[in-house]
Amino acid sequence: MSFWDRLFGGRAESSQDRQRLDYLNEALVLERQGDFDAAVTSYRLALRERPDDLKVLQNLAIALSRIGRVEEAIRAYRKALEIDPSLSGAHYGLAFLLIKRGDGHFAVKHLKAFLAHPPSGAEAERWVAHAQATLDQLIASDSTSPSAGT
Repeated sequence: MSFWDRLFGGRAESSQDRQRLDYLNEALVLERQGDFDAAVTSYRLALRERPDDLKVLQNLAIALSRIGRVEEAIRAYRKALEIDPSLSGAHYGLAFLLIKRGDGHFAVKHLKAFLAHPPSGAEAERWVAHAQATLDQLIASDSTSPSAGT
């Protein structure tokens, strides 16, 4: 399956789907150019047409993360996980945003969910190893915290 088929799920069937893809394509181009604020706007326009589009929600969360809008990114990942609780990329992204926010104990659940159904491939091995090392570190630090014995 080609990159475009994976990214867009095949050919658009209606003008509404084409419009959503136009916003999605536009957002991806804007991200490559480093204009994450404009990309967020395009992702939001794409979501108007299909508010439950997992690709758009995940890409929106990534763009929001890159411009430091952590709480909004967390909400986008959580919405994606409401739609598909097995979405490993959303678990991964959410876990690291929770850690960034200081909620490592909540991140453990999402790291475990990511590791339960990790992506495959050579590039994915790096992300899986990073998630496992982070999970191990969080568990170790939790077991050595003063409240661990109470």
